[in-house]
Amino acid sequence: MAFPLLSSVLCVPMLGALILAGFPRANVQAFRWGALLTMLTTFGLSLLLYPLFDATLPGMQMSEQVVWIASVGVSYHLGIDGISLPLVLLTTFLLPIALLGAWQSITTKVKEFVILLLLLETAMLGAFLALDLFLFFIFWEAMLIPMYFIIGIWGGDNRLYATLKFVLYTMAGSALMLVAILALYVFQQQFSGQLSFDVLDLYKVPLSPEQQKWLFLAFFVSFAIKIPLFPFHTWLPDAHVEAPTAGSVILAGVLLKMGGYGLLRFCLPLFPDAVAAYAPVITGLAVIGIVYGALVAMVQPDLKKLVAYSSVSHLGFVVLGIFSRQAAGIEGSVLQMVNHGLSTGGLFLLVGMLYDRRHTRLIADYGGLWKPMPIFAVCFLVVMFSSIGLPGLNGFVGEFLILLGAFESNRFFAVLAVFGIILGAVYMLWMYQRVMYGEITHAENRHLPDLSGREIALLVPVILLIVWIGVYPRTFLHPMEATTAHLLGQVRAHKTMLAHDERRP
Repeated sequence: MAFPLLSSVLCVPMLGALILAGFPRANVQAFRWGALLTMLTTFGLSLLLYPLFDATLPGMQMSEQVVWIASVGVSYHLGIDGISLPLVLLTTFLLPIALLGAWQSITTKVKEFVILLLLLETAMLGAFLALDLFLFFIFWEAMLIPMYFIIGIWGGDNRLYATLKFVLYTMAGSALMLVAILALYVFQQQFSGQLSFDVLDLYKVPLSPEQQKWLFLAFFVSFAIKIPLFPFHTWLPDAHVEAPTAGSVILAGVLLKMGGYGLLRFCLPLFPDAVAAYAPVITGLAVIGIVYGALVAMVQPDLKKLVAYSSVSHLGFVVLGIFSRQAAGIEGSVLQMVNHGLSTGGLFLLVGMLYDRRHTRLIADYGGLWKPMPIFAVCFLVVMFSSIGLPGLNGFVGEFLILLGAFESNRFFAVLAVFGIILGAVYMLWMYQRVMYGEITHAENRHLPDLSGREIALLVPVILLIVWIGVYPRTFLHPMEATTAHLLGQVRAHKTMLAHDERRP
């Protein structure tokens, strides 16, 4: 029997959380180091997935399946392909960095904090790896609980409002998705005579255009809230502003990617006709989100809120690429989800470091920081250039592929989306100018300490990946190629199967 690598990656954080829960809370450093060791072990195991993954093969690999609830057709089914592989690696990469970012800023209830981070990592990995819709839904909902407590306990002054809004929005979408899952389950039973929540079985079910329309809308709203796509985005700025730095890094770096992943894993292969019918409307919403997010970010006085609204803009590109239904656009969207996790996660880390020193996020309270904090200024510059898509850095590759796919699908929307890139450069460069350049007008800024060794250590891997993807993106694009071709083949096959089914007497 092959070594269950996917289960190991999934279960190590949970086992670490259970072990740490049994220790007394006296030694705070022991919990920090124990959680870090667990996360690094998980990351090390996940790295093994890359050389073991055969990029030339379509479909799922390293699958693990065990019957769980036989009476209703539920199984513990895990698998990985070129879409989930980079997102799993992004998750295991960012979690230890988020923990290191909170090493000194989280000083109360440290035991609970690190346990919640480990449980959150388990739930996020489970959502990316699950191939049973029942299992996926459990992990999807489980992500809410740790993040609710992370924001609600260690967040800012309005944390309770932010957490309530976050949970209500997400649960509203989840309720719609649950209804759609149950409907799919019934249709699958009627089609095959078998009870199964398995995604690979559900792909084979021929759904009429009317069935596709309603089921697609239920799934889409849930994923659109999580992305978040305009106009479902209003929970995001509040959650980001109130969350602690580690919470913001995980929220931007991984949780928001669940929406894009869900669109690719479920909506495109299950509901191709509905996707084609609604693509112009959704693409329009994506472009509105790109431009709107950039314009609102431009007028923000708060650094963290500016970065939060930039997420609305950047993730609009992800939706634009997915609904182009072109290979370049889909590959660009997956890569851009990784890029966004690195660049926006890095920005939240840097803003958090600044807040730890000055306890303010207002742009007006800074100026001239290049003089007392030159290393910080250089790191901020690289991550900012990544965010605005400077050629040679990761953001450029993802946005270029997305625009290429969008141009093949709808040239009008592709041209409009370019304005979002221009506006992104405007608000980021203007923010950087006000924070880093000019004279120091506040005495508190004159002697701010530059980055510590710990802070440099957690930023260097992020910056190295930003440059690596920008210079040699094939490392990350190659595993997606066969999977993307297979996904587009599934979409065409589903249409053909439906047309054949409709022609039956």
